[in-house]
Amino acid sequence: MKIGLIAASGKAGSHILREALMREHDVTAIVMNKANLRVNDVETLEKDLFHLTREDIEPFDVLINAFAPINNDDAYLHVEAGRHLISIMEGTEKKLFVVGSSGCLYVDKDHSIRLMEHKDYPEHLRESAKYQLQNLQDLKNSSIKWTFLSPSAMFDSEGPRTGHYIIGSQRLVVNSQFNSYISYADFAVAVIDELENSNHVNTLFTVASENVTSAS
Repeated sequence: MKIGLIAASGKAGSHILREALMREHDVTAIVMNKANLRVNDVETLEKDLFHLTREDIEPFDVLINAFAPINNDDAYLHVEAGRHLISIMEGTEKKLFVVGSSGCLYVDKDHSIRLMEHKDYPEHLRESAKYQLQNLQDLKNSSIKWTFLSPSAMFDSEGPRTGHYIIGSQRLVVNSQFNSYISYADFAVAVIDELENSNHVNTLFTVASENVTSAS
């Protein structure tokens, strides 16, 4: 499987990159500046995602979109990035895998309230979640193959790779400590597992793992 990984130098992207390489997948890091990569000796495509063409993505079976705007004022770029990627993938058999937002998940059994609508949801994440939800809707309206993976409410960049997680669909899931938690490392495990098994095609799903730090 040939993977193109957008934003491979970011928090989520760097973990996904390491996981893919560890499993010996053929992965290309798509970055604005390859000097920012945290992994050495990897194939790179140094290009702005908004300038990617059909020719650029031709070698890949899967394109992973781990793009995240640096500034909250630029959250709308989630939509523009998603629409650009859809446009260059339409008519192909390639798959788009999107790193989503926990805010898109429902918190109730009736699927009437999303996490982003909850009063305790961090205000600085709400705008991003809103545009990620639009990105999800655009995927649903498209003709491409896609998967949208939302992390848990607590997305821990320092947490360990346990290799274990539980899966949910559109609703927030919690671990044995009743925490909605996932480490970036275990999130990356879930990403590559999904790419290898294709259990969630054209749908949203989520994952949670044990908060090892607070359990110890």
